[in-house]
Amino acid sequence: MAAKDEGKDPKKKSATVCGFPISIFFIVVNEFCERFSYYGMRAVLVLYFKYFLRWDDDFATTIYHTFVALCYLTPIMGAIVADSWLGKFKTIVYLSIVYTVGQVVLAVSAIHDITDTNRDGTPDNMTLHIVLSMLGLALIAVGTGGIKPCVSAFGGDQFQDHQEKQRGTFFSIFYLSINAGSLLSTIITPILRGQECGIYTKQKCYSLAFGVPAGLMVASLIVFIVGSGMYIKTPPQGNIMVKFFTCIGFAIKNRFRHRTNEFPKRTHWMDWAEEKYDKLLIAQVKMVLKVLFLYIPLPMFWALYDQQGSRWTLQATNMDGDFGILTIQPDQMQTINAILILLLVPIVESVIYPLIAKCKINFTPLRRITVGMFFAALAFIAAALVEIQIERTLPKFPSSPEVQVKFINMGNKSLDLTAGTNKVTLEAFTANADYLTFEQHFDLTVGSDFNYSTTLTPGSRNTMVIFPDTTPPKLMPFTDINAKPEQGANAIRFFNGLDSDLNVTIGNLDFGDVSANNMSVYVGVPKGSAQFKIKSAAEECVYTQELGFGSSFTLIIPPTFAFGSNCEQSIRPVLDMEQNSFHMAWQIPQYFLLTLGEVVFSVTGLEFSYSQAPSNMKSVLQAGWLLTVAVGNIVVLIVAEAATLQDQWAEYVLFASLLLVVCVIFAIMAYFYTYIDPAKIEAEFAQIDPKQKEKRRNSRKDSVEQHKEERRSSDSSYDNEEQKQTRI
Repeated sequence: MAAKDEGKDPKKKSATVCGFPISIFFIVVNEFCERFSYYGMRAVLVLYFKYFLRWDDDFATTIYHTFVALCYLTPIMGAIVADSWLGKFKTIVYLSIVYTVGQVVLAVSAIHDITDTNRDGTPDNMTLHIVLSMLGLALIAVGTGGIKPCVSAFGGDQFQDHQEKQRGTFFSIFYLSINAGSLLSTIITPILRGQECGIYTKQKCYSLAFGVPAGLMVASLIVFIVGSGMYIKTPPQGNIMVKFFTCIGFAIKNRFRHRTNEFPKRTHWMDWAEEKYDKLLIAQVKMVLKVLFLYIPLPMFWALYDQQGSRWTLQATNMDGDFGILTIQPDQMQTINAILILLLVPIVESVIYPLIAKCKINFTPLRRITVGMFFAALAFIAAALVEIQIERTLPKFPSSPEVQVKFINMGNKSLDLTAGTNKVTLEAFTANADYLTFEQHFDLTVGSDFNYSTTLTPGSRNTMVIFPDTTPPKLMPFTDINAKPEQGANAIRFFNGLDSDLNVTIGNLDFGDVSANNMSVYVGVPKGSAQFKIKSAAEECVYTQELGFGSSFTLIIPPTFAFGSNCEQSIRPVLDMEQNSFHMAWQIPQYFLLTLGEVVFSVTGLEFSYSQAPSNMKSVLQAGWLLTVAVGNIVVLIVAEAATLQDQWAEYVLFASLLLVVCVIFAIMAYFYTYIDPAKIEAEFAQIDPKQKEKRRNSRKDSVEQHKEERRSSDSSYDNEEQKQTRI
């Protein structure tokens, strides 16, 4: 049932300011808040999957792109609901409520204390977090996708027919609000994520990073509803998308029904719809199908483009984000895309294209789209080169049948070791510089008299603390981290070589009580000048160390340690893992190439689709364009799962190669495409008198019925003749 109160007076005049309806300001603010909410949440989403839900890179990438695909599949649903049932206003309101609930549920899912039963902060039931997260993301996908095709169109409805100039300015402001929301959110939400929060333990504050976008979505909904009395609300008038698909369905069904070769031929398979639909609609469907055919290769571009929020963000976690005056978090690098869009769009439109035109080069829209795909492929080649350099700086971790060991001498004099075939000399309270690699079982000789047969867990990194002053020497193995520290933090732990317990803290982070002659837990410490407070019952020592991104240290408190003014000088740092040394600035070229590709590809694609679409089917092509984004994210899932490549750089090269192949295919398709003027074609069909169209349609039906009758007569004569032959 149609929403009968959607707009009783769709032509009513709204109050204006400087010639613009006041209502559009509510719509622009609504869009800014909604885009802030969406892009802010999405900026930290893949890190939430990896570091909070503890999913590996591949699975985190899979769920991320599944979510993005759903966000671009649901616009079709939103357009049908708005145009056929509720109208744009009610669709936006109802689905925004769904959207807001989804954001709130996602924020609640990230509160790491909601299922804690232990004061160590370990969730007692991670399943609840996962269920809430998936429910929240599903509601967000329905909400954001459902309102996507409605908001901009609803804004356009606020203008009268004579306000074409103001309507054009509105769409420019509307686009600016989208990019402003995206830019600010990708800067702010990673900062919010970096805060520490929690009741029992302090962890990265994903609940705050999701909670602020949820608050912005609440504000978006309130602002939109407040302007309700000022809006021009056009009632639903039937969805052209439904007519589009029913017309195609009838043509296919009718052609299949008359698939015999004896039936009169038709120029185009859509002409089989003439028995039910007029020629104008059929001609419009033909024009749309012609463009949609060109869309077939386009999802491959989006398959690469949307990986800046997944693979490229994960790549940045292994890089150095120190830019001197500011420190960039891995998820903040996505801000480069929004900044470059604002810079490159006017440069490309005002400088690059005019220069190409002056060179007498016919840079058609389809050629621009081809060039855009080529730039995206180059961006992934650049990403592959960056990944190769990153991998050279990463430590070599042991494979499953191997173990890696570092030895620490807790004696007050040098110590000779023989580990397997390796001879090592350790000074007092120091460790060997690099990890030694062994088979799972290896022999260890301490000094010249004490032999040990050692077995460690396959694929593990270990630190073996040796107390040589006991008889026999005492060995204490500890398991080390076997991957780069999370989110670019530094994994720090303390070994307490004293005979009494110590407590170690840094800011709000607590290493806990470190028992005598024992190792503390690892604590993730952010970049900067870290000040560790080492406390006994009545005394305190402050130890300061400068930390970069992604390093790991074991800080030894030797038996000779004593509290006092020079206490920190006796603490011995052991470097277990080098800090990230390849700078995030090296990601800028790949972001530049991808954004340049986006500006040439996306803006031109929308312009081309608009120019080649019939006046009443532009929304159909808009839905088709959004569908290519959804399919592109599905392609990521298929390729990533099917390829199973061990090296990330190889996956980047694979995606670049696939896009280059698709680029060639699209260039061939574009070569044979003939540009049309939809308005001219529609005008030709519009000149046909309605009575004449009805007469032609009836004539076509009579022809079909006449052919059927002739066919029945022929079949009857054949059957009679066959019966005679049988009797004979």
